[in-house]
Amino acid sequence: MPGPDGAGRGRRVVVVGGGIGGLATASLLARGGADVTLLERHERVGGRAGTLELDGFRFDTGPSWYFMPEVFAHFFALMGERIEDHLDLVRLDPAYRVFFEGADPGGPAQALEVSGDPEENWTRFDALEPGAGARMRAYAGESSEAYRTAIDHFLYTTFARSDRALGAPVLRRSGTLARLLTETLADRVARTVQDPRLRQVLGYHAVFLGSSPYRVPALYSLMSHLDLVDGVRFPRGGMYTVIEAIERLALAAGVRIRTGTEVTAIEVVPASRTARAPRRTGLARGVRLATGELVPADVVVSGADLHHTETELLAPEHATLPEPVWERRGPGISALLVLAGVRGSLPELAHHSLFFTRDWPGNFDAVLGNGASASPDALRVPEAASMYVSRTSATDMDAAPPGHENVFVLVPFPADPRLGAGGAGSPARAELEAHADRYLDQVGAWAGVPGLRDRVVTRRVVGPADFARDFSAWRGTALGMEHTLRQSAMFRPGNVSARVPNLLYVGGGTIPGVGLPMCLISAELVAKRLLGETSSRALPAPLRPGFLDASRATGRWPGARGAQPARDPHELQGSAP
Repeated sequence: MPGPDGAGRGRRVVVVGGGIGGLATASLLARGGADVTLLERHERVGGRAGTLELDGFRFDTGPSWYFMPEVFAHFFALMGERIEDHLDLVRLDPAYRVFFEGADPGGPAQALEVSGDPEENWTRFDALEPGAGARMRAYAGESSEAYRTAIDHFLYTTFARSDRALGAPVLRRSGTLARLLTETLADRVARTVQDPRLRQVLGYHAVFLGSSPYRVPALYSLMSHLDLVDGVRFPRGGMYTVIEAIERLALAAGVRIRTGTEVTAIEVVPASRTARAPRRTGLARGVRLATGELVPADVVVSGADLHHTETELLAPEHATLPEPVWERRGPGISALLVLAGVRGSLPELAHHSLFFTRDWPGNFDAVLGNGASASPDALRVPEAASMYVSRTSATDMDAAPPGHENVFVLVPFPADPRLGAGGAGSPARAELEAHADRYLDQVGAWAGVPGLRDRVVTRRVVGPADFARDFSAWRGTALGMEHTLRQSAMFRPGNVSARVPNLLYVGGGTIPGVGLPMCLISAELVAKRLLGETSSRALPAPLRPGFLDASRATGRWPGARGAQPARDPHELQGSAP
């Protein structure tokens, strides 16, 4: 167990939650030499990145875009593996298709294909607005530079030493970075193009951040690098194959995975404050299960929803972020999901399709309100919605029975757990199903698929109430805490408790943010915390098996007595596989 001044030198780590962040953390720490148990309350791992097999159809139930491929490849390399040996990645062309609302809301929309070839895209953009192709090419180049700066200096830091991220390359770009932080993405885009359709192409990424282009800082223009420069990929077999691959790595590293196991509390014993831990109130000694069992631990890593961890799993006196703090924060967007098996072919839809309303600002105001902490009562469900539609059967023939297609519809929705509450047959659930009907009709009308809803042979509808119930999601949000400026980078909740120093956090609620790549980086940041590594660099790959042993022996684990600065991380590197 931990010594009197911190996390001590024990081996036992308990990871709460089997989402991608929890799985990746468990894998890394087990490779480092820790004795790791992962606890997941559902019968299979994956969390929001789940899979559903329904009447012969297969659906990814969460993240659908495979962005930032180098982050995935780096994680596998840390584990001494080649990602090519685990995933069959297909480059999509078109990358996606966009449907812009026409003059008649009930009629066909104007369509634009975004190609996998950047040069082809500049020509297409120029046809919509003369001169826009060159400006968007320049914008994409700047987004690539911002993306590289983020990867090299910000995303892989714990912010334990913020000055470590401010090297000469960052200081040379300080003027540009200041502008990117002080204006919104929408403002940045508006200075680039005038055509509202092109503005939507450059601004839609904000939805991936649980927000809108009118609220996220312009720094997130870096996301245009991902689709306009780097391209869009898809792992054949579905996004859940990523989860299955990391689960295999975890098991091979020695992680014990217990599914169907619900954690109800993080057990904390009192501990006095010290100069090194001035806010400390206790030390985690393990977690309590719904069965009453105590699973002991020297370090606890929670991959559960951060609000749930802080307000439900911890006693109030040990919470770094008690409930009043959350009331001033913004949960971001939730979602209505429609998973539909459809009879016949759907060539009108690409693998990825985006549907944009003309009143884009009004659409975002409806689901987000006017302030970061808007009350659910101030939010509303839009009549016609901007939305995302995935048809993975366009790439994976076995995702649907012969002669059928699978369709996944994601509609940005208010974060209000009352939406869809009450179970089958309740008025709220019936209303959610009616919304699903309306949005399927919208997809059919805009994409030119007559009778789309009549061709649905099976479907499942998921709403905010389901996210709240199944994932303990704060206010039923689907994507996690919104990435406004005050909830990004060093302003986002850190990955270690200020009051319980051997309790760490992983996942979308902590740094660096939401999305599968961010959760993989978040797992690496847990390892960096345990190493005492404060650089902004990613850890070298592959990591040497047992790389955590020296840190335990020298007391580098969180809050340990006489904690020392980390060694050069390259000392942790193993031989190439």
